[in-house]
Amino acid sequence: MSQQIIIAEQARIAALIKDDRVDELIVSQGQYQIEDIFLGTVENVLPGIDAAFIDIGESKKNGFIHVSDLGPLRLKKGSAGITELLEPKQKVLVQVMKEPTGSKGPRLTGNISLPGKYIILQPFGQGVNISRKINTETERSRLRALGVLIKPPGTGLLFRTESEDINEELLIEDLENLIKKWDNIQQLNEISNPPMLISRDEDFSLKILRDYVNSSTTKVTIDNKSAIERAKNYLVNNESNFIIDFHNNSKDDHILEKYKITQTIQKALQPRVDLPSGGYIIIEPTEALTVIDVNSGSFTRSANSRQTVLWTNCEAAIEISRQMKLRNIGGVLIIDFIDMDSRRDQFQLLEHFTTAIKNDSAKPQIAQLTELGLVELTRKRQGQNIYELFGKTCNCCDGLGHLQNLDNIQKISLEPSKSPKKSKKSVHENNLENNQISVHEIKNKTAEKESSHDLIASDEKISLKEKDLNDDIKAANNSNEQEFIYVKLSEEEKLVYSQLGINPLIKLGKEFIKVNNIPKLEQDGLKREKVDQSNEKKGKIKKNLDNILADNFSNDDSDNKVDISNAKKIVNNEDIKENQDNEDPEITRRKRRRSSAGNE
Repeated sequence: MSQQIIIAEQARIAALIKDDRVDELIVSQGQYQIEDIFLGTVENVLPGIDAAFIDIGESKKNGFIHVSDLGPLRLKKGSAGITELLEPKQKVLVQVMKEPTGSKGPRLTGNISLPGKYIILQPFGQGVNISRKINTETERSRLRALGVLIKPPGTGLLFRTESEDINEELLIEDLENLIKKWDNIQQLNEISNPPMLISRDEDFSLKILRDYVNSSTTKVTIDNKSAIERAKNYLVNNESNFIIDFHNNSKDDHILEKYKITQTIQKALQPRVDLPSGGYIIIEPTEALTVIDVNSGSFTRSANSRQTVLWTNCEAAIEISRQMKLRNIGGVLIIDFIDMDSRRDQFQLLEHFTTAIKNDSAKPQIAQLTELGLVELTRKRQGQNIYELFGKTCNCCDGLGHLQNLDNIQKISLEPSKSPKKSKKSVHENNLENNQISVHEIKNKTAEKESSHDLIASDEKISLKEKDLNDDIKAANNSNEQEFIYVKLSEEEKLVYSQLGINPLIKLGKEFIKVNNIPKLEQDGLKREKVDQSNEKKGKIKKNLDNILADNFSNDDSDNKVDISNAKKIVNNEDIKENQDNEDPEITRRKRRRSSAGNE
């Protein structure tokens, strides 16, 4: 498969194009970049996690280093704890191995490595190592023997894949350049004050050519003329025959637009990726891991469901391997392929997926296929992913991906609650509530002077009355047996009692106001049952009634007079019904005439 490299020098963005599609993006725009070497100071040491935080620059995020990555310090003192190896305000030389992600700062290491064209120098390493991609045993033996001879004492060497079949002179020249670079770093380390950047690959184009040019590369396009000349000099000894082309950026023909790099970035930020057959995958990154879901979508061209599922899963496996490189997804990944009942199909899918991720430089490792049909794998983090580079937190949803909608809850809370089933309150309690409501309603009405009765009730008198009625409730009889008490009222008394919601039993005396006593209005021709009061008690009842009426209907102030006939009648429904049942027809006709006259 041929490869084309596109380098936007000014934007510091590079793209690897395979089969006319962007296969991988390389972006170098952050404050901290992989392979940067800093001189920092220890801020604090955390023995609980065997780690320390290092101040390496102006950023608010300090670098993080684990005890296993201390390098030369740990080699000197063996397996001692981190508190014995580091202390606050100590100067340390560290290298960035992972760029900052989210709320985390850069991951640091004390194991410095200097990459070259063919060799990687490890100043604090040991031995000679050879790339796994060099499979020829003869070539591996040649490189190992050469490394032992040219390796500086106390250092380590790693022969890259590009060193295969390269002349010894070129390999030695590459190593000498790396040794000079390390000497300069050591000199700066001695004379510099932390925090400070010691070394960085400023030439973005040469870094891309060094790391990504291989035998399949057919063309390199760069938008900078000076970078073109540096690239030709760098690749003068390269045996690969590929074209180095210059692209002149213009307003209508920018290198990122011509090769659809900008469009690819926009699509990579979306969760959905469509497959050629009609299926699609959903990629959802989280703080802990990345979840990928596979769906068949509209793909129905196979003869049966088994073939449809297998075909869609295999097609999704290829696209997922591409999306992992394109989006630079690292860490833990969980892929939910479409369920397959056949174990043969499952193994075929895993084999197909393993082949697809074989050439990934981040070295994905498949862990297992779970009982639920989920594929678990890990991928090495290399720099920032596409969401961190080209995405930002939404101001509306704060990165949640959805907005709060509490309109329904607020609507329900503002609506008046439905009245519950009527509780079995005593008649006296209902009269008390109706009395409170009626008195306040009548007080708020404007006065009309054409009334047979004037109502004047002050707040003080209402409070006294309520206190008396509450005392009556507390003194009510605890008997469970209900008793009907007949009371005889005049027409004026009926009107007043109904408007104010006063219990008619008050006319007989407070001792008759009990929870189990139910008043009934006495009509002509009916006998009073279960009531035998003496003439002396009747006089007392008359006196009590006069006192109550005097409290509620005194003070002939013209400004506070209210026509009862025009006041809103809020009374107990049961009492009204009871009164209507007990009143004679003549009284009813009089009330209707009075009511009609009031409305007119």
